[in-house]
Amino acid sequence: MIELVAPADDRLDVLLAARVPDLSRSQAQRLIREGRVTVGGAVEVRPSARVTAGARITLDRPPPVRSSVAPEALPVPILHQDEDLAVVDKPAGMAVHPGPGHPAGTLVNALLHHLDGLSGIGGEERPGIVHRLDRGTSGLLVVAKHDRAHRALAGQFAAHTAGRTYLALVHDPPREDRGTVTSHLARHPRDRVRFASTTADRGRRAVTHWEVVGRAGTVGLVRCTLETGRTHQIRVHLSELGAPLVGDGVYRRRRTSAVPAALRALVDPSGERPLLHAWRLGFDHPTTGRRMQFEAPPPPDFRAVLDALGLALP
Repeated sequence: MIELVAPADDRLDVLLAARVPDLSRSQAQRLIREGRVTVGGAVEVRPSARVTAGARITLDRPPPVRSSVAPEALPVPILHQDEDLAVVDKPAGMAVHPGPGHPAGTLVNALLHHLDGLSGIGGEERPGIVHRLDRGTSGLLVVAKHDRAHRALAGQFAAHTAGRTYLALVHDPPREDRGTVTSHLARHPRDRVRFASTTADRGRRAVTHWEVVGRAGTVGLVRCTLETGRTHQIRVHLSELGAPLVGDGVYRRRRTSAVPAALRALVDPSGERPLLHAWRLGFDHPTTGRRMQFEAPPPPDFRAVLDALGLALP
């Protein structure tokens, strides 16, 4: 049983998603409709119900369901492992968890083979998953091995105290050397695959700090540090800056410069491999409290593009 006090007037589902670690808004809506939430002692089944500041809320969250996903002996580098967690380097092209179009061959399938005792709090399809990367994105992820670690790590991501730095190769880098993009992100109103910046009442606040660390003609290497971690956040923000990711067919802009001839054989022509890499990851260990810092170099395809452009890693 989870108990909390509403800090401000808000929708019930929005409040629960914001205040309960590792609970998404859709999950909150489902639990509300199932009658598992009370407000002021009375069951509330409307996700859109308005809750006033100071109201007492209880959430009867069911225990996690043991995953039925099959383990697979897939190659995934494990950079660190202890009794509480593991840090892995996800390959590009591998989905994090099963879903439509990729029921197997995911990171979860691989983790169930390589690791014992994964947390189930993320749901049957997402055991141990604290945060995620897009399928085409490579790089660092932390995975929880039990529920206490999962809640502690998810709390750090919700509070924005976990550090995440990415490397992005972009078309038409900004003239400025650095800056910050702040917006509110929601699904695109006409294309449900994409996300876009919108008004504060429709989207979730997203903040990306960026710095151009290398330039080569119409292509640039950009270091992005996340203050928040919304779906497609870096891809949307860089595209809206006029600097979409090289290899990103979803967010490529009409007036984007063409891929330089030297790169055409190195960039996936399908547009399904955005050159984005989760380079650095930092968090406080859920048991010891010690700050953990990890770094993983970009994979060979990313480095091949950098070499062809004469760009060095920062």
